[in-house]
Order: sequence, then structure tokens, then C-alpha cells
Amino acid sequence: MEKDMCSSKHRNNSDQMKDLLMFDKKEKEHEWGKEHKEASDKEEANSYITSFSSSSPPPSSFSPPSSPPSSFSFSPPSSSGPSGTWDSEREKCAAAEGREPLKSEREECCSLGDMKTLPKCQNKLGHLSFSRTHTVLVDTDSFNRGGELRAQHGKDTWFSNFVKMPSSPSSVMMTRWSQTVNRWHEISKHLKSIKTTASVQDVEDAIIKYNPKYKGQWSFDALATFVKRVPDTENYFSTLFPKIAALALKLPQYVKKAIPLLQAGHPASITLSQVQISCLLANAFFCTFPHRNTIDPNAEYHNYPTINFNSLFGGWSERKKEKLRAIMHYFNVMTDEKIKPRGLVTFERHVLRHSEIPNWSSCKETMPKLHVTSEGSIETEGTGMLQVDFASSWIGGGVLGSGLVQEEILFLMNPELIVSRLFTEKLADNECLIVTGSQQFSRSSGFSDTFEWAGPHEDNLKRDEWQRLQRQILAIDALHFRQGRDQYTMGKVTRELNKAYCGFRGDGPNEPDIATGKWGCGAFNGDPQLKAVIQLMAAARARRGLAFFTFHDNKLKRDLTQIHNLLVKEETTVGMLYGVLADFCEALQASGRAQLDLFAFIRNILKPSRSQLTWKHKNQELRPGCKGGRITFCCCCC
Repeated sequence: MEKDMCSSKHRNNSDQMKDLLMFDKKEKEHEWGKEHKEASDKEEANSYITSFSSSSPPPSSFSPPSSPPSSFSFSPPSSSGPSGTWDSEREKCAAAEGREPLKSEREECCSLGDMKTLPKCQNKLGHLSFSRTHTVLVDTDSFNRGGELRAQHGKDTWFSNFVKMPSSPSSVMMTRWSQTVNRWHEISKHLKSIKTTASVQDVEDAIIKYNPKYKGQWSFDALATFVKRVPDTENYFSTLFPKIAALALKLPQYVKKAIPLLQAGHPASITLSQVQISCLLANAFFCTFPHRNTIDPNAEYHNYPTINFNSLFGGWSERKKEKLRAIMHYFNVMTDEKIKPRGLVTFERHVLRHSEIPNWSSCKETMPKLHVTSEGSIETEGTGMLQVDFASSWIGGGVLGSGLVQEEILFLMNPELIVSRLFTEKLADNECLIVTGSQQFSRSSGFSDTFEWAGPHEDNLKRDEWQRLQRQILAIDALHFRQGRDQYTMGKVTRELNKAYCGFRGDGPNEPDIATGKWGCGAFNGDPQLKAVIQLMAAARARRGLAFFTFHDNKLKRDLTQIHNLLVKEETTVGMLYGVLADFCEALQASGRAQLDLFAFIRNILKPSRSQLTWKHKNQELRPGCKGGRITFCCCCC
């Protein structure tokens, strides 16, 4: 049965929230330094909210000595911080309770080795087959017999719900003499003119010949500068350009079946070979895809990301240089017949139907297992789990432009992900994309302006029955908040819960755990504490464990570990936590502040035993009070 304090009839109003916040400030002042005791009562009244602000001097992870968390790891405060250490408080607490300190009070939630990965799941896929919602672009009969990969035969389709292929007979263009000609014929003629060696000018000339309306609009300065600046030891591009052109020209041979669009509102999947992906990307490199070069709101593909590489070729920057190094390495591998991989990759659009949306306030699941670390990354240590891509709703974000944060870096290291932009419509609030089997071709270092291509990567992951590498990537887009305080409404919280749950829920009990981190934070202005709690709740509902990478944020690591231990100890359900978030949003909106400390708020709500203690402060004491059955705190003179 859920605790009364978390039910709707026991919701705290703003006055009671104020009392609670004032109480927490006084408690922290007593525990963390005598200098706070010197503040006047007037100053306390004017700044009671400060104890929940992220800029508050006391660490937000502090837990009252009466009830320490069951397990966590804690770094002692720095010399410039408040006096006292957790060890002494923990020992005092244990002594007051007449027991020895628990070993688990210093331990992590769980180790990385405890997390379930794809190799541990051992799900039986059965024969590769197509269905009404699953399109397979390779010959399934040949594949299931163990034969070579062959393209599945099919019909060319020039309809609005399919990719319009550059090799289609329906793809036409106007010549300078106003004649209508088959566009693939023109593409073939100009790509074949790129001989054994080619310059950037040759590439530009060919592309503009079959995209004449963009002459003078498209710039190739980034590609030209890149080729000039790359050291001779890496500069193999004059021979690589003709190989990419030859790969692009194999499109009619490699892709014989129409590719459906993964449209909004329609759950569906596409499985194709890595060779087919490389051919499609070679066509994107040479900008052959028709009807994909405009962002006009009335354009046919206005709700799809760009796919042609023209935006990558213009606007020189150091970012573009590193991006092109990764892309060129990918094509260098995929044009080498001796080493190019021959597996499959599956792209799945998932839709959370209205009937499938949880009633979050009544969910009975308790917290999932959690591994928190400030070291490592989702992409490396999270390999084998469901790896979260902090996505844009336009899949791939700015990978073909100047963007260079988590999603763009992921797509550059795993370039096969870029092909999803060809057929994936903008994600709606109840949708996600899951990619199984993509290969990592490169290593990288840095982030944003410090990003660098760090060389080739040898991907040694095992393959499943469908010859897909055991890597699974989940693209979920968080909301972008122009003002940070806009995220603290239950409408926004519920949207993020539904988005995360759409991606986290699996097809059965034997699914890998989730590798994630500060989803929607950074440029999107998300609150790391709130986003962590939201993902915990979604993972709990999906019955999957969570590995949380804080990206060197040691404070978040410590605080999240501690709050998770408290939630587990108190047997807090998802429904209870949803009620606490509702109270938190109400308190924050009433406060007028831009941000409050969510973890401190949760501790106050879930630790009613604190009301049994009495602290003295400047001839006053805090003691428990009661208003209508709700826990409150009042100040009374001694």
C-alpha cells in the first residue's frame, strides 16, 4: 500500500512546502557549519528556498544521521567545504541506533558486471522473415540456407510512403534545353566520368551536373580544404572518390525492392545488409536522392531529415575536418572487397499507443537495479546493453552539418546509423527508433569543439542468428527547454516518462539492461536529477536495470547512488515517486525559482522519521507539527 504522504489527498500546499523547505535549510545549517548558525531569523525567512537550489553550499546529497542510506560511496568534503565528514555522522547514527555501521552503507548499488547484456539474453530469433510491418531487403531464402547475401527482388515504387530512389525510372530531370531525361542516366554518366583518380573539383562538377538548380548555392569548400590539410599519410582521397562513385552506381544491383518510409504513427521495421547501407550512403555522398534537397515546409519530405551530403561539404571548420575523417574511413573500409563486413542491420520504429501509456500515478513497480559511474561511456562500457542515443526528433541531429555532441558523435563512429535519415520521419512524442547491428568503424576523443577522430576501430562483437552485431542503440529525443523552469510541470514530466518508456519497454522478459546518462541535459537545459529520476521510473516500469554514466560528474554519481538507495530502502513505488514529482513541481512553481534540488526534496518527503528529532538553533527548536494529517514543521520559541 502506498504511503499516505504520497497520495493526492495528502499533497502539500505551497505554505506547507515552505515550512518543509525552511525545515530542511535549518537542518543543513546545523549539520554543515557554524557559520550558518549566525544568520538572523529574518535572513532565514527570506532565503528558505536556497537550501534546495543547486547553488546551495551544503551538498544536496546529505542525508540525516538518523537514517543513512543503505549503500553508497561518498567522497569526503573538500577542505573548502563545510566541516565534518560523513563517516563521523554515519558512526554517530549507528551508535544512536545501537548497532554497528552496515557494510552496505559504503557500497555501490551494483557493479557493471551485474548488468544484463545481449550476449547474456540468448533470445532465439528463428528464421529471418518479412511481414506486413517488417521489410527485408535481402533474399530470405538464400540467407536462411546459409547462402550468400543477395538482394530481394521487388518492384520499383514511386509513391509517397516509399523512398523515391535515384535509380527509379520515374526519377526525371530537365536539361538546359528543357528536355525531360531519366535522372539516373545522367547520374551514371557523370559518376562514370570520375576515373581512377579524382579531385574535389571532379566530385563537385559531377554532383552539380545532375543537381543544376543548386549551382552557385552549394559550397564544397569544406571538402576541398579537408583534402588539402590532411597529411599525405592519410590522403588517399583521390583514389577513394572513384571507389565511392563506383559503389553508388551499384544501387540497381544492390537494392531491388522498394524501401518503405518509417512513418509517424506506424510501428514498422526494415532489415538490410551492411553492403546495401554502404551503397545507399555512397549515393548520399554524391547527393543523388531526389526531392531531398529542400527544407521548405511544403516540400514532400519536409518532415524528414536531410540525407544528401551537400551540407557536410560546405562551410569549412575544424569540426567538419574531423567529421570527414570519420566518413572517409568508413568508405575506405566499405570499398575494400577483402575486409568489408557482410552482416545485417535492423531499424525499428516503435510507437507507444494511447492504450499502452501507463497510469504513472498508480504504478506499483519498485526501483530497478542501478549501476552509477562517473567513468567510461555509454558507447564503450555500455556495449551490449540497450545504448541510449540522446537524439534529436530529426534522427541524427546535425551529423551532416555542424552539430557535434553525443548523437552526432555516435553517428560518426557508427556511420551506418546515418542511413536512418533516409527513411525515418521526425519522431513524435510517443515514438522512438531502435537500431540493432550497426558497426563501430572509428574511435574518437573529445566533445564538440574538442572532438577528434582518433583512428580505426576493430569491432569484435559477436553476431546474432540474423548476422547482426550484438549492439542495440535506442534513439529517444528529450524536450528542449528554452527556460529551465519550463520542465517542472507534470505535463512535461509525463511526456518525458512516456518517451523513455516507449524506448525502454521490451518484447519480453529476456531483454538487455539500459545504458544511459544525462539525457536531455546540456544544450537542451534538462535537470540531470529530474532526468535521472524519470529514467529510473521508466526502467522500473519496463522491468529493466539501468547503467547510468554521469560523464565525469562525481557529484551526480554520489547523489544519484544515495537517492536510489533511499528509494530502494523505503520500497518506493513508481506511483509514489510520481506523486512526489507532482509535489515538487508545485513547490517549485510556487517558489518562483528557476531550479530546486529534487533529491533533497525527495529525502524530505520520504524521511518522516526526521520529524521525531529535535534540533536547537539560536534559542529556537524545530519540532514536528500537524496540519490536517500532513507532516509539517514549525518554529517555536523554547
